[in-house]
Amino acid sequence: MKKSIILSALFGLLINTSLLASTAPKKSSKVQKSIKLKADVDNGGLTLPKGIGALVVADGLGKARHLAVASNGDVYVRLNKLVNGKGTVVLKDTDGDGKADQNTSFGNFLGTGIVIGNGYLYASSDTSVVRYPMKDGKVDEAAGETIVTGLEHYSEHGSKSIELDDKGHLYVTFGAPSNACQEKNRQKGSKGMDPCPILEWHGGIWQFDANKKNQKQADGVRYATGLRNVVGLDWNKQQGELYAMQHGRDQLNTMFSTLYNAEQNAELPSEEFCLVKKGSDFGWPYCYHDRFQNKKMLAPEYGGDGKIQERCEGKDQPIMAFPAHWAPNALLFYTGNMLPAKYKNGAFICFHGSWNRAPLKQGGYFVAFVPFGKNGKPSGEYEVFAEGFAGGSEIKNPNEAKARPMGLAQGPDGSLYISDSVKGKVWRVIKN
Repeated sequence: MKKSIILSALFGLLINTSLLASTAPKKSSKVQKSIKLKADVDNGGLTLPKGIGALVVADGLGKARHLAVASNGDVYVRLNKLVNGKGTVVLKDTDGDGKADQNTSFGNFLGTGIVIGNGYLYASSDTSVVRYPMKDGKVDEAAGETIVTGLEHYSEHGSKSIELDDKGHLYVTFGAPSNACQEKNRQKGSKGMDPCPILEWHGGIWQFDANKKNQKQADGVRYATGLRNVVGLDWNKQQGELYAMQHGRDQLNTMFSTLYNAEQNAELPSEEFCLVKKGSDFGWPYCYHDRFQNKKMLAPEYGGDGKIQERCEGKDQPIMAFPAHWAPNALLFYTGNMLPAKYKNGAFICFHGSWNRAPLKQGGYFVAFVPFGKNGKPSGEYEVFAEGFAGGSEIKNPNEAKARPMGLAQGPDGSLYISDSVKGKVWRVIKN
């Protein structure tokens, strides 16, 4: 009797074990390999600080401008010229090695600006801003909606960089279609218009409702003025403030050879790193910044001689000034942990390089880093972070550059992404 009970119990145990085994989730025969990011042997042609490397995510995308990285690691790149009729490229890395193995595109408009926030991807053309809903890092291309529309199209400084704050606002840059607001643009002897009518709708940054459809420029607020051309723009989350990089004016010597020599023309005015507050006025076109005197000087079109300030004395000053004509085209406050701690909360700046530094050597073509203090201002001098974009030998003009750094973005793991505007290369900077 006891033997029968024991055998029955054992039989039941075997049945239950069999049932458990049949209902347990089966393990996939394909095990996803965890691939450690590895920098390219030559860092994709870049020279970087010790302990930091880079790999090329993608190349040959076209005339790339700004870029953004989604929460799932997909990289979105805006194009300044349509490729196959599309203006935004999506780069996907499906095997985790850091390099894009899928390349798709969407949107039939070209442009510069792109930013991710509020559950949307915002992208700008020179005449509008469109947004697309995102879920799990993926864009719903069919559900795009226009947020800002009907903006004036103009060729000089016409790109529209964009940024979001943490209060539901969208910021759009409106460059001035002019060098110095002369009666005849870039004509020797032509006086500056006073007051400058261009400032009514250009030469500044406008603030819009980030969630309202079909806004016109008149629906926005002129947040800051006196900015000739801003391409690099970023919201500093730690400070809760907007920051911008201003391209200084050109042709001081060409227009006023009795006041400025060729060397001064190459070194003036400053490229300005600005803390932008509501109501800020940085002085263009009446003023320019002289980094040697550390002052805003009266422009020669308005009676200046390189020595007097007059109305410019009270204009807003940059928080840091850089050499002339380096063309700062991207700004990013780094908040990640991938790079060494010294970079956290500091600013990276892409200097695109420019055409008018003769007779001096070409300048720019690198990414700079600026350390920041808790007061929201630089805590030390800038340093060259990444260089080698233009190529090994000295170039005589921008057309000789193999690559020109254009855009910056931070990935969810703290990687730093850099885009190139010549052929459309994208680098991913990582800890080596």
